[in-house]
Amino acid sequence: MRIIVDADAMPSIPLIENIARRYGLPCILISDDTHELRSNYSEVVTVTKGFQSVDMYLVNMITPGDIVISQDYGVAVLGLAKQCYVIHPKGFCYTKEHIDSMLAGRHMASKMRKHGHHTKGPKRRTKEDEERLMNTLIKQIEQEMK
Repeated sequence: MRIIVDADAMPSIPLIENIARRYGLPCILISDDTHELRSNYSEVVTVTKGFQSVDMYLVNMITPGDIVISQDYGVAVLGLAKQCYVIHPKGFCYTKEHIDSMLAGRHMASKMRKHGHHTKGPKRRTKEDEERLMNTLIKQIEQEMK
């Protein structure tokens, strides 16, 4: 079991790394070359910037049982298909049961934007989001270690 993070615009890296370290799990941070990531614990992988380059690299390297942290719905779908546990940075779990409705909502918002309608962006992350992420990650690790 590894923790693999879609690290582009991921503010919770220190939190994730502390949990990975506590449980002795490998942690891999993947970002494109427009971000400068450094870590004393995690393996940092930098890919050339390009459309979906981080996402495709991540999806190609994951294996069943990995924990993936990403806000990208496409990564979530592919991670679930590869039997990974996928967590959003706000701490909720992507599941096969609700990913279809999430994708449908994203599609509708995209269609609205193409027709000139303005949609709200995501809400700012809160302290509660951080706590939820930490609790969800710990719960999944401990469940898998049983």
